[in-house]
Amino acid sequence: MTSALVLRAVDGPASVEDVVLNPVGPSQVRVRLAAAGVCHSDLSLANGTLRQPFPVVLGHEGAGVVVEVGSSVSDISVGDHVVLNWSPPCRSCWFCSAGEPYLCSHADDARGVPYARTALGDDLYAGLGTGAFATETVIGAHACIPVPADIPLEEAALLGCAVLTGVGAVLNSARVRSGESVVVIGLGGVGLAALQGARIAGASTVIAVDASPSKSSLALSLGATHFLAPGPSLAKEVRALTSGRGADHAIECVGRAATIRAAWSVTRRGGRATVLGLGSSTDEVTFNALEVAYFARTLTGCMYGSTDPAVDVPVLLSHYRSGALNLAALVTDHVSLAEVPAAFDRMRSGVGARTLVRF
Repeated sequence: MTSALVLRAVDGPASVEDVVLNPVGPSQVRVRLAAAGVCHSDLSLANGTLRQPFPVVLGHEGAGVVVEVGSSVSDISVGDHVVLNWSPPCRSCWFCSAGEPYLCSHADDARGVPYARTALGDDLYAGLGTGAFATETVIGAHACIPVPADIPLEEAALLGCAVLTGVGAVLNSARVRSGESVVVIGLGGVGLAALQGARIAGASTVIAVDASPSKSSLALSLGATHFLAPGPSLAKEVRALTSGRGADHAIECVGRAATIRAAWSVTRRGGRATVLGLGSSTDEVTFNALEVAYFARTLTGCMYGSTDPAVDVPVLLSHYRSGALNLAALVTDHVSLAEVPAAFDRMRSGVGARTLVRF
């Protein structure tokens, strides 16, 4: 038996239950979780913004130790420490072949296949194919990224989503260069990781934007040079800090029409706004026909930091070892499985950064 946080319906109550994992298949592994981050995408799955079969065990940002491997698995062994990859590339579809594994056509395949059963015998699905809000999970071997045993698993868990997404967006998608200016809107785990990415890239001006003044000191300690509150004067304030032009880059980490529009507005002519936040399909952003050509800005979406975790996790670990990347600072709360719903409440109110489930 495995203990897991089971959600049976959209916006329904979640409860810790004993579940029975499916037997490990030939190309799968069983992982005992050490820690799992509580991500906004988990909340989006829980409230129906993102589609997911139910009942479900959420959680996709996790790390743990391999306790069983399938008969055809040769590159992972029992005892290995791994970070879970919720968007594992197949390496053979058009997108993978084109060098865009973060858009893999088959990355979502596992989320629609039951991976366990409840104590009553009902099929149970793994959120984003991962099911990290549980003491153990069964997952494809290709969805596991080995990490050295000396890396604390509680910190390594954050690599699986927040850090790959935030740092990756800055380095891989926006391609921020030394001396450029960057605005980061929304300072959850992803936004705080993006701040660190901007610092690693050598940005000269890094402006953090969040509605919670309590995040100011943390933002400044992680690389921000300035902290601003959102509002109608934000673009003007950013221009005042960037020689009157606006920022070279804006990184949007919220996923709302208002903040996407703000990211567009704070960038200079010819600048680039990169959207990481996953919002609602009914929340529409509008632009007038003149400004698109006149400002010559680029607005681009970014999935999973435009990363290939197999390649980018080792790069992030090199920054971690050098001290340029502070993983522990992203975590503001530690909880048990049963306390995850309370973590969702804090997330809705904008309090804190990353919450980490400890097993």
